[in-house]
Amino acid sequence: MAAEPSIVFTDVNERQGMFNRRIFLMGGVVAFGMFALTGRLAHLQIVQGEKYRKLAAANQFNLRLVPPPRGNIYDRNGKLIAGNRPSFRVMIETNEVKNIDDTLDQVSYVLPQTLANRRRILRDINQNQRSVPTIIASDLSWEDFSKVSLYASDIPGIVADMDEVRAYYYGGAFSHVVGYVSKINQKDLENEKDASQADFNLLHHPSFRIGKSGIERAFDKDLRGVAGGKKVEVDARGKVVAQDDDGSIEPTPGKDIVLTLDADIQQRAIDVFAQESGSVVMMDIHTGEVLCMTSSPGFDPNLFVSGISSDAYKLLHDYDRVPLLDKALSGTYPPGSTFKTLVAVAALEHGYDPKTTHTCNGSFPFGNHVFHCDRHHGTLDLHGAIVTSCDVYFYQCALAVGPDKIAEVARKFGLGQVFDIGIDGQKAGVVPDTAWKKAYFDGSKPWRPKDPKWQPGDTPSMGIGQGYTNVNALQNCVAVARLANGRKAVLPRLVKTIGGKPYKETTFEDLAADPAHIAFVRAAMADVTAAGGTAAVSGKLDLGPILMAGKTGTAQAHTIKSGSRDTLHLEWEKRDHAWFVAFAPADAPKYAMSVIVQHGGWGASTAVPKAREVMRMALLKDPEIQKRIVGVNPADLVDKSLTDTPQPGDDTGDAPPPPDILPTST
Repeated sequence: MAAEPSIVFTDVNERQGMFNRRIFLMGGVVAFGMFALTGRLAHLQIVQGEKYRKLAAANQFNLRLVPPPRGNIYDRNGKLIAGNRPSFRVMIETNEVKNIDDTLDQVSYVLPQTLANRRRILRDINQNQRSVPTIIASDLSWEDFSKVSLYASDIPGIVADMDEVRAYYYGGAFSHVVGYVSKINQKDLENEKDASQADFNLLHHPSFRIGKSGIERAFDKDLRGVAGGKKVEVDARGKVVAQDDDGSIEPTPGKDIVLTLDADIQQRAIDVFAQESGSVVMMDIHTGEVLCMTSSPGFDPNLFVSGISSDAYKLLHDYDRVPLLDKALSGTYPPGSTFKTLVAVAALEHGYDPKTTHTCNGSFPFGNHVFHCDRHHGTLDLHGAIVTSCDVYFYQCALAVGPDKIAEVARKFGLGQVFDIGIDGQKAGVVPDTAWKKAYFDGSKPWRPKDPKWQPGDTPSMGIGQGYTNVNALQNCVAVARLANGRKAVLPRLVKTIGGKPYKETTFEDLAADPAHIAFVRAAMADVTAAGGTAAVSGKLDLGPILMAGKTGTAQAHTIKSGSRDTLHLEWEKRDHAWFVAFAPADAPKYAMSVIVQHGGWGASTAVPKAREVMRMALLKDPEIQKRIVGVNPADLVDKSLTDTPQPGDDTGDAPPPPDILPTST
């Protein structure tokens, strides 16, 4: 019987050979593995060593963006209007936090949060990139900041530091012309779609604020500066353990801007208006520099820097004095009797005899309508009609000249124009003529009646600055500045320098009007503030030989079917607008201004006193004019309060007439 095969080795040599073969095989595998590992290590250290050294350094060091200080905004004398102030804040680095809610809960033990604030933080976190820190709280008191700083190192992702925020040092005095900055929104980001990566990173930084209006918006990129970077060393959890100053990059501050405005004159204009609504614009008639451009009431731009509450914004939006509207540029109003100066120039330019007389009996029947005047002025020539502001005379003067010629001259003097002053928001207003009416009332718009023909009754209204005519305060100031200059078409200038360099220096074209005709109107304007003029009492400067020339205006803002021209007893929005345009000194003009008091009533009793106070401030600050003020009691040069302003009836023309001759208004 054959033996069965066995799997058991009985031969010692055979067993030893099998073991050696296994050892050899395993050794080969290990040797290959060691060779491969050594090769890989050599590749990493020698070939790719530099790459991984950089990656290791990147893990150890971070370059954190440092926003640049925003450029300052100064007035013409170096007074700081808008700058930056220190602010304590707390932020959360979301890319270093595993559980945001838990982290915010830990912070709330030190810095309590309202439900609305917690929602705001979470909303900002969701909107921001994870690499962008989110502000938990800003503008902290030193006490709160100290408490948070004490515990911040124990809460992952929480950073407590000091920042800079925009500050407006004159409150609402420059709120419209300088504007304000605020948090960037989606619309702003869309406008910045072509920004570089560095600018893009800056736009998303929680400290960044973008200009929203005025100078802040128009010159935002000049004011913005260039961001820097802070090199910091971090641990494995991403927490900062050291700062590397050698590797940091200092930010480049934004450019400083110097305006032509004078902070003292601007503040005086705000003070005299108090809570009334309107605007003051003042210019140097030789250089075009705007010394004052206010809109009252204003608003505090500091409210918008960190984000205004919806309740506060609603109060500003719903207030009937409309503080958010720039009444110097965006508000347009009938110029009223201030327009008579340009009607007079237009008449003289087209051959009108200034000795032509008309008799005013308080009304002027024309066609099937009766146009009224505020007084019975008697027989007047052109000079007398300007001084007393007789409507009846200018109804007939306008009819003699015609609307097209009046409009032509008005545009030469700046009405209906938009000026390049660096900021937007200007409304051109309306200087009507036959071509304008044909185009405007062509029936293409359902809310405009089809009435393209210039009607005969449109001309008398235009002659006294009513009807379709609408201007803003800047345009009216430019008009009187060109009258006062007499030879040059002066253009307004708001910005002096940006980053120390002059901004857009321009030359003025010759004024296309006969200097003799302008001199005639200027002489009449000088008599407006003399005895018998409409501003005889309220227009006195009390500065010795320095006198002011001007023209009052009372512009109808609401149709009055019957009764008196005096509208002060009506609701505020139905009262007339009060105007005054002026220049001084009357014998050697240097400053021109326009003042409108929205729904202020009579120009002589409301606008003139305000103009007087602002003009006094400008004149008293001028060294050359100070030398001319001689023989004056120093006590009389102290700014007068408005408690001594003339009462209704003190002046004539655009002041309220005596009760026994109150006319029936149209």
